[in-house]
Amino acid sequence: MKNSLKSLITFTKKGLYCPPADVYIDPWRKVDKALITHGHSDHARKGMKQYLCAEDSVPILRSRLGKIKVAGLPFGKTTLVNGVNISFHPAGHILGSSQIRIEYKGEVWVISGDYKTVDDGISGTFEPIPCHHFITETTFGLPVYRWESQEVIFENIHQWWSDNIRDKRPSILHAYSLGKAQRILKHLDRSTGSILIHPAIANMNEAYRLAGQPIGEFKDVHDADKEDKDSGLFLTPSSGVGASWTRGLKNASSAFASGWMRVRGARRRRNMERGFVLSDHADWPGLNSAIEATGAENIYVTHGYTATMKQWIDHIGKKGNIVSTEYGEEDG
Repeated sequence: MKNSLKSLITFTKKGLYCPPADVYIDPWRKVDKALITHGHSDHARKGMKQYLCAEDSVPILRSRLGKIKVAGLPFGKTTLVNGVNISFHPAGHILGSSQIRIEYKGEVWVISGDYKTVDDGISGTFEPIPCHHFITETTFGLPVYRWESQEVIFENIHQWWSDNIRDKRPSILHAYSLGKAQRILKHLDRSTGSILIHPAIANMNEAYRLAGQPIGEFKDVHDADKEDKDSGLFLTPSSGVGASWTRGLKNASSAFASGWMRVRGARRRRNMERGFVLSDHADWPGLNSAIEATGAENIYVTHGYTATMKQWIDHIGKKGNIVSTEYGEEDG
């Protein structure tokens, strides 16, 4: 296994590297050729000479990284690089998010990036890929993290919003601008009331439109009228906390949508009235089902609760390995 690791995927100071193909996967230092799993800033960074990603990620990368040399592949299509077969497969994390399959001389590695195993209706459906070596996140790699159904979560969001409308209170919902916000907008019932969005979310909505997944048109939070300020829902990233446009929202009810809301005290620490447990990462059962479905014997955990997950992987008879990376969590 040690020789296999050195021959196909190595873990370097610049990121995950495939020597035979001379490509890096989600590198955090400048390199010539980068394979990108998805558009979040801890996985897609500026400064690479060439980018290759799933085709739905192309507008997102261009929106976030500016003028770059980027090409996109359809899911499941294989490209050959120096004798190495490379393909992108759905990860279900956000639009265009991918697992990257790398095959060389009969050996298969899958780098999953960030993923979730439930279909949220907008991000695509996670596809288990058989492999020998599986590199996985463990953002929510503890048994306490188990998600309720999306239907229940949105019922709770709509009930909170409706209660605020009844009391003539504006609703401020904080969510990550790429992925989480679009998922929320996709499933909000627009007949409930007016929905206003932060410009950062509007920019990502445009990238989704260019990728063939239109979200719809919404008023800017800065353009709220009196009725909006009484009963509208204002969707904003966490940068909106305490922003100037919120000062006109008297007696607003604030909430946060994140997997971290599953832990007692997280809502209080963020000074939020409500917390909705809505995550774009796999929960504990999802991580385990994904690992099992690959059939891989060697599992590499990159970020999150890595020590706990490694111990569990070893316990179930597979080989767990902790890998030091600069990936983080954007779910907060």
